[in-house]
Amino acid sequence: MSLRQIALRQIALRQIALRQIALRQILGRIGLWLSVFVIVSPAILFFLWMASLSLKFEIDNAAYPPVFIPEHFAWKNYADVLASNRFLTYFVNSLIVTGSATGLAMLVGVPAGYGIARMAAHKSAIVILIARITPGLSYLIPLFLLFQWLGLLGTLVPQIIIHLVVTVPIVIWIMIGYFETTPLELEEAALIDGATRWQVFRHVALPIAKPGLAVAFILAVIFSWNNFVFGIVLAGRETRTLPVAVYNMISFDQLSWGPLAAAALIVTAPVLLLTMMAQRQIVAGLTAGAVKGG
Repeated sequence: MSLRQIALRQIALRQIALRQIALRQILGRIGLWLSVFVIVSPAILFFLWMASLSLKFEIDNAAYPPVFIPEHFAWKNYADVLASNRFLTYFVNSLIVTGSATGLAMLVGVPAGYGIARMAAHKSAIVILIARITPGLSYLIPLFLLFQWLGLLGTLVPQIIIHLVVTVPIVIWIMIGYFETTPLELEEAALIDGATRWQVFRHVALPIAKPGLAVAFILAVIFSWNNFVFGIVLAGRETRTLPVAVYNMISFDQLSWGPLAAAALIVTAPVLLLTMMAQRQIVAGLTAGAVKGG
């Protein structure tokens, strides 16, 4: 076999190898998109079906076979929900509870996560993890008795306090993982220049941790805004939050799917919009800690 034939054969083998690599990449992408479709499609289907229910009259919601896109849209469902006398009150209650719980969780959780990460307090991190995975119902009964003894039941204060049980562990756990991957060289340089530990945390660590702060903030808002169990047990008639208000629209006598679906979409809209607006920060926060110094 001549040198030319050997060279041509090597070129052919290389081309075959490149084609195989390209085929594997294409198949990998197809498999990834199929997996994403299988995982996401049920959620998208349920969301679209709920949107369809909210835009239909009750005669269309009870029709068989089911009507997905009605001939006439029932915008009245949304108007009735928004025109409800107590809807604005419940919306303000949700804003107060979620905003207070998230703000306090960030105020407490971010420094706590930084301290645990820098001190390598692994036992404390395990305690935070246990608090994170423990069901909220485990805290509900003793806190209910405590709030009843203090005479706070039916106010917003118990809901804000008990929401901290959910939001604080989330913030601390996320910030521990993020601060553990941030570079120590900048903080050490600031300490050598005479900065205090608080100044290092405020002027060096926090600016680097902005993506992680965004993730912790969004998740705390989502878990607090969507919480249902605490509100239905601790809230009074005037201090209910939106998830509880939607639940109270369900009755044994009559169930109107249109207004119920419209109310559920209205409750979901603020969190959905917030997540869409901050999606870049969320992706950056979830991926930045994958590499040391990210």
